[in-house]
Amino acid sequence: MNTDVSPLRRQEILVQAALMLASELPLAALLQRIVELAAEIGGARYAALGVLSSDGEVIREFLTVGVSEAERERIGPLPHGRGILRALITDARPLRLARIQDDPRSVGFPADHPPMTSFLGVPVAVRGKVFGNLYLTEKITGEEFTAEDEDALVKLAAQAGIAIEYTRAQEELRRLALAEDRERIAKELHDDVIQSLFAEGMALQAALGMVNDPSAITSRLESSIEHIDRVIRDLRNYIFALRPGAVADRQLDRSLRDLAGDFASSGMRIDVHTDDLVVSLLAGKTQDIVQFAREAISNAVRHSEAKQVNVSLLASGDAALLEISDDGIGFDVEHAGGRGHGLANLRARAQALGGEPEIESQANAGTWVRVRIPL
Repeated sequence: MNTDVSPLRRQEILVQAALMLASELPLAALLQRIVELAAEIGGARYAALGVLSSDGEVIREFLTVGVSEAERERIGPLPHGRGILRALITDARPLRLARIQDDPRSVGFPADHPPMTSFLGVPVAVRGKVFGNLYLTEKITGEEFTAEDEDALVKLAAQAGIAIEYTRAQEELRRLALAEDRERIAKELHDDVIQSLFAEGMALQAALGMVNDPSAITSRLESSIEHIDRVIRDLRNYIFALRPGAVADRQLDRSLRDLAGDFASSGMRIDVHTDDLVVSLLAGKTQDIVQFAREAISNAVRHSEAKQVNVSLLASGDAALLEISDDGIGFDVEHAGGRGHGLANLRARAQALGGEPEIESQANAGTWVRVRIPL
């Protein structure tokens, strides 16, 4: 592996990764290739990409470079996404360390894990939603990872995030297609989404002729990522518009009520109140809304000693107000500092919805957790 990566080679790698987005590679193969390119682009001995479950709580897949199958077997199960890996999820910013051992969050390394010193990690995220993390360890030259390494890895991680989000949207579409309108869905996808992606693939192919002009390649890559991102949004909107006013509306309302059922064993009564129009307008944000509500309800179950929890999603001016309240013992919000109440997670979930969490709590009177979602 070349440990002295030239700016030109970095650009070639980024173009290659962008071309793969328009290919028909299975997601696992595409992500594995991105990990391999990440190791090359940063001159690293080891590289890995952790893909989170849909609820963002556990690492569902873990792709590596530099670790043999025998070594992986000795290391044991997949990482749980704690320590530094959790930091990349909850605080979605790049992280560079000269010595990973010097960071107090560096915990959980198994006994048979290869020794690692230098570290560079970035979140795999799209529009504020974190899908996992991509990281490098052990710069082969023995030096620290550089700002140039970080910039290149951020771009690769963005492409990995687009691939994951697009694949999950496709999977959701397939489930709906099995239910009804198979022919219409196939035709409209062919006419719109597939042709659009094909055209973008041709444009990226043409970008190979720009390898001597790094600024032109950077501009082309940024334009391609924006274009593919728009295709993903169109695809997601199409999914929720398959049966206007029916499938989309029911999904969000039903998901919130199913969520309340998930906590039935807690002994708390959980009531859900929604506004039909608001539910219809926010159908495309179902996953983020449910995850915010799940985090808030989970906090109430663990800490509030409440008997009643209310979940409401109602209109509030030009926004929607999602509120989760309980009649529990309350806590000191000012001095909580994020410990034990999942405040960092709530903040990340709220930002994915375009808002900030509002938390009010009174001793022996309950807690109110809110987020205002732009309509």
